[in-house]
Amino acid sequence: MSRRRGNRDPRMRAFQAEVMRREGFPVDPKHPENVKYEVAKELGVPLQEGYNGKLSTESAGRVGGRIGGSMVKELIRMAQEDLAKKNP
Repeated sequence: MSRRRGNRDPRMRAFQAEVMRREGFPVDPKHPENVKYEVAKELGVPLQEGYNGKLSTESAGRVGGRIGGSMVKELIRMAQEDLAKKNP
């Protein structure tokens, strides 16, 4: 069984990086996926590169939720803006 290792679509990674940059996080353009470590640091979650098997599900969810939640909010904002343009 293969294990899913995050979203590898470069457009989605670029979108994630842009959203998190707007949220005030430093984003490395060459490695935008590494913003998760900055988010974890802000939240006090001991996320590190490599194995994180001792990290609780709750802690991992806080990091992913912060990133994913910001992305969803931005997607909703973009959709609302698009609808407003189509239906003035």
